[in-house]
Amino acid sequence: MSKPFASVWLREPRKATSPGRSREEIVNAAVELLDEEGLNGLSMRKLGAKLSAGATSLYWYVANKDELLELAYDEVWGEMTISEPEVVGWRDAASTQAYSMRQAMLRHPWSADLLGRMPALGPNAIQVADRMRRMFKLAGFDGMDIDYAVGTLTAYVYGMTVPEIVWNAALSEHEYDPDEMRKLVATAVRDFPGMLERMNTDIYQDPQAVRAVAFDFGLVSVLDGLERRLVT
Repeated sequence: MSKPFASVWLREPRKATSPGRSREEIVNAAVELLDEEGLNGLSMRKLGAKLSAGATSLYWYVANKDELLELAYDEVWGEMTISEPEVVGWRDAASTQAYSMRQAMLRHPWSADLLGRMPALGPNAIQVADRMRRMFKLAGFDGMDIDYAVGTLTAYVYGMTVPEIVWNAALSEHEYDPDEMRKLVATAVRDFPGMLERMNTDIYQDPQAVRAVAFDFGLVSVLDGLERRLVT
């Protein structure tokens, strides 16, 4: 027997039962806790303690932890900048969307673990999706090609950003010596002169700069490719 689909966004929110407490307050506290401790650090008990409230009282607003995560997840989408494509043009709108999506994910690394398993049905997520569809329709895509273009852009952002989040998490847990790491990698690629030469360039002294340049390069390439499809 199939499991019925459920989402916190598919029912009316319950009103606060006491002055000074609201669903917005609970969600903001949840986002703070997630930023501090990640997905594994979020529990109704911890959230209740943070709000000086009993965990059971929180269940008036959300049925379970997944519903709470849905609400917190939509807050991340709400931080993304969504330009009016009719005003700035589709390419500028797409670039702004891509950069702001990357930055929102980096500010809230736990959100990367929700991709694909948490429905993005909140008002912020839907507004972003609608704006992205409008910008690709303005570009000249139609029918399912609009959806494919949206998927291409978001897949690029996710593909570049998720490994960065994972690597940042690894660095926060372990204090790696950059020079020692370079020596070990150089040993691993010693039989590949081209890779060894590239490793020794000055730009690799700043990994963050490398990632930023790589994101710029890839984004322009993706948009060029999408634009090229419109003239073929």
